Amino acid sequence: MNPPVPAVLAELAALLGRNALPDVPPAERASDLGLSAMLLGLAAEMWDRQAAILVEENRAVRALLGESGEDGDLRLTALKAENDRLRARLIEAHAAAEAEGDAARQAAIWTELAASTERRRLSTAPV
Repeated sequence: MNPPVPAVLAELAALLGRNALPDVPPAERASDLGLSAMLLGLAAEMWDRQAAILVEENRAVRALLGESGEDGDLRLTALKAENDRLRARLIEAHAAAEAEGDAARQAAIWTELAASTERRRLSTAPV
């Protein structure tokens, strides 16, 4: 999730702390609390799905790169680090495919990038 869930939670903690003050105008408090509730719901959705998304993406990108291996450490930080490593390699592979004129490989990479975008789509997304 971008921004990462910990950053969203930190921002929400600051908003909630500020809204505990007695001099916050009611309309501003209502707006902040409504936004906080929405962001907490989205953070909960992504938190619940994030490990599954990263494992699925890592498998798909490894297959595209011809790499073997699995995600042994299922902590989000470890999965994200591996995802970042694989995506950097995918960029290199895509550049090489373009340079070589390998249209089939380029299409396979674009297909995975589109699938990755779809995996990350929030339930509240309008499209």
